[in-house]
Amino acid sequence: MEITLGLFAAVVITSLVCEYADASIGMGYGTTLSPILLAVGFAPLEVVPAVLIGQLAGGLVGGLAHHRLGNISLDFRRDTEIKGRLARLGYLPRSTDAKIVFILAITGIAGAAVGIFTAVNISEIALKIYIGAMVSAVGVIILLKRIREGAVSWKGLVGVGLVSSFNKSMSGGGYGPLVTGGQIISGGGIRNSVGNTTLAEALVCAVGFLGYVLLDVDIFWKLAVATSIGSIVAAPFAAMTVKKVSPNKLKYAIGLATLGLGIFTLVNTLT
Repeated sequence: MEITLGLFAAVVITSLVCEYADASIGMGYGTTLSPILLAVGFAPLEVVPAVLIGQLAGGLVGGLAHHRLGNISLDFRRDTEIKGRLARLGYLPRSTDAKIVFILAITGIAGAAVGIFTAVNISEIALKIYIGAMVSAVGVIILLKRIREGAVSWKGLVGVGLVSSFNKSMSGGGYGPLVTGGQIISGGGIRNSVGNTTLAEALVCAVGFLGYVLLDVDIFWKLAVATSIGSIVAAPFAAMTVKKVSPNKLKYAIGLATLGLGIFTLVNTLT
């Protein structure tokens, strides 16, 4: 499909809006942008790599912006104080947010690999019902949960990383809501959860995009440039929004968005 100047500008603006929402509440970029681009007439193999690279660009810029504004603290120097079982890993970054991003990235690769091999053996309808129900449940828990930021459950975080990346590799969605919501439920801070998800999802997208490159898929670079421009422009403003909005309001926005995405998935699948 050819991209005219007007269509290029429209994709940039749409990507900007989607990335602003995604980096503000930790979800919604691919879930929203992919169907829009498909509806316009782009082919799936044109859309998916372009969305991945757009989210990669926006996520890296957004993650840095969240760090610079103090929403998250990223210190990837080796933590020499780690002892016990975790010390056997050989490397863990120093700050808590960096540890979360690192764990989500590692589990994301593992979960995606399992998802790819499982995709051929499961019904698409069953998968969407499962994702819709799970995301809806997370939304309800967030809305009902009192804000009690404390020690993060690392076992819970590993489970969230595996399940969410498995979902994304199987269906292209279900990552942001589960990762953001899972961190909040596991004891993570509201702002931290959004910032960590923004950066972690960018790393997962990098692996996915690399897969398309290695498979020698013909990347539609004009579309990829358009999605990247919109995402890069929006990301810093989203981080500023997270910084200014109160954690309590942000929690309800995340909970409602998560619940809405889950219900939308279920309704769209069953009708």
